[in-house]
Amino acid sequence: MNKIDQLKAIVRRDAVKFGKFILSSGKESDLYVDLRKVTLNPVGASIIGELTYGIIRDRRVDAVGGMSIGADPIATAVSLAAYREGREIMAFLVRKTQKTHGTGNVIEGPVGAGLRALVVEDVITTGASTISAIERVREAGMVVELVVAVFDRCEGGREAIETLGVEVHSLLTRNDL
Repeated sequence: MNKIDQLKAIVRRDAVKFGKFILSSGKESDLYVDLRKVTLNPVGASIIGELTYGIIRDRRVDAVGGMSIGADPIATAVSLAAYREGREIMAFLVRKTQKTHGTGNVIEGPVGAGLRALVVEDVITTGASTISAIERVREAGMVVELVVAVFDRCEGGREAIETLGVEVHSLLTRNDL
């Protein structure tokens, strides 16, 4: 079984629920995908890291991160997958709100202006969370190379993100389920 088929099987088994759900976007859906059940699992995280690194292997990417909490384990998995291949790509996280103490950071991690970033996301629905992350990464002076999501619900989020001039890839879509 190839890596993408392994990921599909793990997502179907551990993360997908059918019923009536209100999503973070406020939309109602018959499908809920709790990818934390996969991204925080060592097998799932390893597969996601390897697949995502495969997408960026030949690109100039210095850092990987996204909106905390969903993107945090994905960013770490990608950073570790890159390291296993002999490349250092730093992980970072984007806070939902600015810290009110210490340095007041919005972005945490060993990153700074001028770096080329991959923004990662667990689930894309409307794209709002990813767009917010992209805006904060750009405000920090980094260049957003592309976005990779583990799962795209195919509800317009990809298109909304692409209006910012950012290429979007997804490992899985609703059609895969």
